[in-house]
Amino acid sequence: MSQVTVGAPLPDFTAASTEGEITKASLAGQWAVLYFYPKDHTPGCTTEAQGFRDHHAQFQKAGARIIGVSRDSLKTHGNFIEKQGLPFALIADTDETLCELFGVMKLKNMYGKQVRGIERSTFLIDPKGVLVREWRGLRVPGHVEAVLQALHEAAG
Repeated sequence: MSQVTVGAPLPDFTAASTEGEITKASLAGQWAVLYFYPKDHTPGCTTEAQGFRDHHAQFQKAGARIIGVSRDSLKTHGNFIEKQGLPFALIADTDETLCELFGVMKLKNMYGKQVRGIERSTFLIDPKGVLVREWRGLRVPGHVEAVLQALHEAAG
């Protein structure tokens, strides 16, 4: 069950990332794009990360910080960042605290079996820590561009 609601401030959180600890307070004063993805080094997740990487300068110019989140370890994240040349932090949500907070854990069908995993989702957070937009169960093609457009619209 999600504890976040569009139009409401995010609850406090603390998470370990490849750039140190990230908290709600550390995001204050800037726009933030928090994107949740199933697993490092998989085709869809790699394509999504590359999209955010390739548009990183445009997000920065609009005053936004990009942060990826999955259940992978910091070590795996470090390898993924190095291999893909990612210029942003990845949160290692190994205990699923942030996943539960944002309500992204879902039962999914994989090879005919039900497995519990992250539903690909993105959240746009304003400089005051309020969730202004969410995308859940999304498809990768065109998504990064849609988030960038929403950021431009919201940021004015």
